[in-house]
This record gives sequence, C-alpha cells and structure tokens, in this order.
Amino acid sequence: MFRFHKDASNEWFIVIPEWTSYKAELEMVQGAATMLDLVGENSKECYLKLSDQTLNGVEVLKLEQARIQNQGGGGDYILDNFQSETINHKSWLCEVTRLVFNGLPQEIYFKKQPPSMPK
Repeated sequence: MFRFHKDASNEWFIVIPEWTSYKAELEMVQGAATMLDLVGENSKECYLKLSDQTLNGVEVLKLEQARIQNQGGGGDYILDNFQSETINHKSWLCEVTRLVFNGLPQEIYFKKQPPSMPK
C-alpha cells in the first residue's frame, strides 16, 4: 500500500520513507495530482494499493507512451474509466514509477484503501 499526501501548499506527494533524493522528485504533477483529488475525494491523503499485476475490483492506468530522459522520463498514462464511468484522464508518472515497479508497467492497477490496511 502506498500513501499519498498533500503538503501545506496543497501539492500531492507519494510517501516513500527510504527516498534519499529531493522531495520534489516525489511530487505528483501533470494530471497525477488531479487524479489523486478524484480518487481521494479531495482529502489531504489517499492510500492506494498499486500493482502491475491484475487485481479484483480495481481501476487501471494504461501506458500510452514512455518518455525519454530529456522529456522527464517515466510515462504518460491514461485512466479510461473510473468507478465505471468514462473519464479518459491523462497523467504523467515520473521516473519514480520505475523504482516502485522495477520498470515501467504497461498497466498499473490500483484500488483505494482505508488508512489502517496493512501493506
């Protein structure tokens, strides 16, 4: 399970305790923040179960294009549907995605979780 939180400036960040580089590299930008507002129902934090393997009852981000390093790295993803409604929401997920998944998955499956659920 991964925790995402909004800081005092209302910017979304993924929480990776072992991260030793710049905090700015963990910021959710270019569509990812608005997706977290939607999924997190405009709260200050959101817990998601993320996987590159299919899960039951999940939402699916699909890779549209991998970016080369001078374009910011990571990949452009689309969330075609959310809670059975078509939304076609596009997001850029940075190079941290490669760290989390040990690569850039073609599909990322996610499901909102209550904060008390174990990893």
